[in-house]
Amino acid sequence: MNPKIKIMAYAVLAVCTLWFGYSFFSSLSRASAAKTERVQPDEEAPAPTNAVAGGTNNPASAVTSTNTAEDTNAAAATTNAVPAPPVKTLKTQKAAPSNKVNWGSFGMMLIGVIGLAITGAYDISRFFATRVDELVFNDNLEGVKDPEYDEAEQVWASGQHLEAVQLMRDYLKKNPREQHVALRIAEIYEKDLGNYLAAALEYEEILKKKLSADRWGWAAIHLSNLYSGKLGKPNEAIALLNRIVAEYGKTPAAKKARERLGIPEPVEEKPPEPAPEPPPPEPPKSNLPPGFRPK
Repeated sequence: MNPKIKIMAYAVLAVCTLWFGYSFFSSLSRASAAKTERVQPDEEAPAPTNAVAGGTNNPASAVTSTNTAEDTNAAAATTNAVPAPPVKTLKTQKAAPSNKVNWGSFGMMLIGVIGLAITGAYDISRFFATRVDELVFNDNLEGVKDPEYDEAEQVWASGQHLEAVQLMRDYLKKNPREQHVALRIAEIYEKDLGNYLAAALEYEEILKKKLSADRWGWAAIHLSNLYSGKLGKPNEAIALLNRIVAEYGKTPAAKKARERLGIPEPVEEKPPEPAPEPPPPEPPKSNLPPGFRPK
């Protein structure tokens, strides 16, 4: 997949997951608030009390009496305060929050999380798979090829060997750790183009790379074959075989190098068996009667 398309797909999936997650948790919060919120009861307004004392402050109940005597005494009639009936005040109530949880958003969020986990795990495993050389060599250095450079193999199959080599070089520049491509280039130089010197140069460059012991040994064996055969350099071949034996003596390639050099296989020395422990000494005999022992 195109890296740009893959990044866009990750971004869309992540945004959708976050959106549905926000919607779900928001509905969950509203539902929790709805359970705890209680509607307050209506409050009754206090009844006002009216009292008139020594005056005419209450026009509805003030009565003035006038006497025709010499002294005019103003008597203020007091009226008892009668409580007014309770008046209910209307309290504006807010709409209660919804107590429904958006389970649909939860399901979409879960699908998004699972999708991110699966695609992420796939890409991570693929990333580490490309970093770890999984090429398994046989005696002819033939191995499993990466499908991404099948186009170069198809060009090689059509007989365009130099064009295939160039495509493989371009691929190797982008993926320098995939040294099986370099081995394939050396093989094309040797078997298809008959350019043994170019093939040997390719193998020499391969041996400078950091490879596992087994793979390095097989590449060195193949180079020694070129030295001792088509290139007519027996001294270089013998030196390379000795190097395989000395530096990678426990590999299968070293076993083949010893066969060509006429060196016998080393005999593995078994560790010496431990000496048996001596039996414990017998106690000295005593002349005392049974049940008695010496002091």
